[in-house]
Amino acid sequence: MISFAHRVFMEVAANLSFSKAAQVLFVTQPAISKHVKALEDQYKVPLFERKGNSILLTEAGKKLNEYLQQANEIERKIEYDLSILSNMSQAAGHLRLGASTTIALYILPPILSGFQREYANVHVQLVNRNSEYILSALLNHEVDIGIIEVDNKLTTVSYKPFMSDEVIPVCSAKSPLAGKSLTLKQLLKTPVALRERGSGTLNALLKSLAGHHIKPSDLNVKIRLGGTEALKNFLLADQCLGFMPRPSITRQLAEGDLVEVPIDDLKITRDFYFIRRKGTEDFGLTSNFINYALQYV
Repeated sequence: MISFAHRVFMEVAANLSFSKAAQVLFVTQPAISKHVKALEDQYKVPLFERKGNSILLTEAGKKLNEYLQQANEIERKIEYDLSILSNMSQAAGHLRLGASTTIALYILPPILSGFQREYANVHVQLVNRNSEYILSALLNHEVDIGIIEVDNKLTTVSYKPFMSDEVIPVCSAKSPLAGKSLTLKQLLKTPVALRERGSGTLNALLKSLAGHHIKPSDLNVKIRLGGTEALKNFLLADQCLGFMPRPSITRQLAEGDLVEVPIDDLKITRDFYFIRRKGTEDFGLTSNFINYALQYV
């Protein structure tokens, strides 16, 4: 199957760095250089173009990386398909999963726990980032399957519905906003804390506001924070309004630390989808995970 030298090349190509590849593979940088040089001698073409302190893939390097990505997927399919011949419970393989923050932190933990009890020989790697990052990771072959909010569907990606949730406006119980409701006109004058660009939570909010002809620039944005937990903790300490996925603040709402602030005519819902690269839908391991997750929810 794929040789170690080829895996070295793939790691260098993924990071565009010999030193980072050495750290990931736990070998020395000279060893990384030696393996890449051996491949360049074998194929009689340069695989990387050196530009100062940075490197880029040559056309030959891009083509080799493309074929190796395909070979890597075939190798993983073989591992999985052969492992289930005698018994599905003996399924083996590596599942690289990417999920947006709400799903990764508040929905997936019990699903992953149950999945690994049922498939003890499957190793799961979870990447937790915003939706924009996960989509990019999928297209770059860094994950096998993603779970994200979807606005625009790409022709290179297949989509399967997973679940829906609600984003609600909330504030600290200590805020002057607590116990009140707002009109859309009052919202425009209210200081708000928002997630970072690329966040599915933010995109869901902006999409809902656009239905009322409200632009992002119309809002009185006090601060932007990267990550659900950062936004939650800021709202607990501050007096402004924020928009949070309901599953992420269940405990804080129940204990009264955060309070929902209804806004007239504003309802924010979003749909989560499983995403896979077109052509990889027949990988049994990702299909098994999707079926298990759907049964769980």
